[in-house]
Amino acid sequence: MTVLQTTESDERRDAGGLLELARDVRALRDHVAAEGRRAFQDWRPLIHRPSFAASALNFAHYLALRHRDIRPLQRRLMQYGLSSLGRLEGRVLATLDAVEAALQRMTAGGAESRAEFPTEQQFFRGERQLHENALELFAPCANGREVRILVTLSAEAAADPGYLLELARRGMDAVRINCAHDDETVWAAMIDHLRAAERALGRKIAILMDIAGPKCRTDKVWVAPDRKALLSGDRLLLCRSAPAESSRFPFRATCTMPEIVDRLEVGARVYVDDGRFAGRIEAIEEGGAVLLIERTKIGGGKLKPQKGLNFPDTPLEISPLTPSDLTNLDFVCRHADMIGYSFVETAADVELLQGELAKRRPDWDRLGLVAKIETPRAVSNLPALIVQAAGRQPLAVMIARGDLAVEIGFERLAEMQEEILWLCEAAHVPVIWATQVLESLVKTGMPSRGDMTDAAMSARADCVMLNKGPNLAAGIAALDGLLRRMSENQAKKTPQLRALQSW
Repeated sequence: MTVLQTTESDERRDAGGLLELARDVRALRDHVAAEGRRAFQDWRPLIHRPSFAASALNFAHYLALRHRDIRPLQRRLMQYGLSSLGRLEGRVLATLDAVEAALQRMTAGGAESRAEFPTEQQFFRGERQLHENALELFAPCANGREVRILVTLSAEAAADPGYLLELARRGMDAVRINCAHDDETVWAAMIDHLRAAERALGRKIAILMDIAGPKCRTDKVWVAPDRKALLSGDRLLLCRSAPAESSRFPFRATCTMPEIVDRLEVGARVYVDDGRFAGRIEAIEEGGAVLLIERTKIGGGKLKPQKGLNFPDTPLEISPLTPSDLTNLDFVCRHADMIGYSFVETAADVELLQGELAKRRPDWDRLGLVAKIETPRAVSNLPALIVQAAGRQPLAVMIARGDLAVEIGFERLAEMQEEILWLCEAAHVPVIWATQVLESLVKTGMPSRGDMTDAAMSARADCVMLNKGPNLAAGIAALDGLLRRMSENQAKKTPQLRALQSW
């Protein structure tokens, strides 16, 4: 009798818990639908591509969901064997509807339930849309992969007709031409050799042409004769123009954008040489800004000209399109499948480029746009960037991990690249995972253990970029095999539970 009473009591408690859980899921669903609809209506005037409308609505739903902390709800769902909502990026309302329908059937019985399960077509619509968007930008993958391999070309691609054919045979799906280097003659030779490789292999290889943008660098540097290495604790004077001799500052440098010196404030972070030297502005003087070096490698390093400068705390207020970019756009619009947009930070930046593209070809909205996310401001404005761009043309987002790591801090890069992956999947926007992938293998011929692990993680993106190096062909082959194996184990955030053969 005691056992029976206990069982009945447990059942009543479980039924009450399920009813409360079902109400909480319904309340969450109603909140997400209402807030998402309001955001979508604000975006609606920007959406000119019909294929992006449903994606934008799901994106709005995802942002509404992620404005709340649902971790307690996730844990409550898990104990009943239901979805913990941890993989709903591409299908927000469909997942919430499915969970609510399951809860209602567990509490009231199927006939009395008002919530309906989404159909298979409804549930996986976002997954299909992301696949179609990747196809529109990149064409089909080589070797049956889902994740593309994008390769940055060196001048060798212009000089040797067989070079690109070999890379394509190894598994290259797309090429990146960096317009910060070489010229139109070299780029045209690269494209001619690529088209020949396409004809030989009978498949399309997409071309991304990356306009350089306004990269600020050290210009001239002065180092006192008795000093070699710039050390932690040293001071560097960033000057507007050539500085006078000074015993106070054994390290001095001008920069390629001297107007930025006038915008620096005390306390602002500055990174030199792609983060090799990190410091903060200690003082503003008549001659320039005094940078106290707070962190560098043990033993310091040499201060050199033409090295990158990053100012993550300082609004630079400079156009992301330089005069040379505008000149290069004429060639890019004639030859590229995609345009890489460096240092884009706002929706207005996207609108600026789209206006320039419209001046150059009537079907500009068929050109793919690759938004390179490189700064904290770009990260915080990512939703607006996505809507402005994808509302008018095919879009991919590149996680440009080089500058991004410098700007937001190396310790936050892994966290931030995850969030970018989530947001882009919710908007059904393909992601390019870039910077230092298999770098040791490509440059030296031997991969590091960290390289291989990082490359395996890149399989959650839609495209992975390799930089140039003497062992690039081997890097492509290694990445091709790794991506194919990882596809059997992972699809975005979802583990694929294939049969294990090792035990």
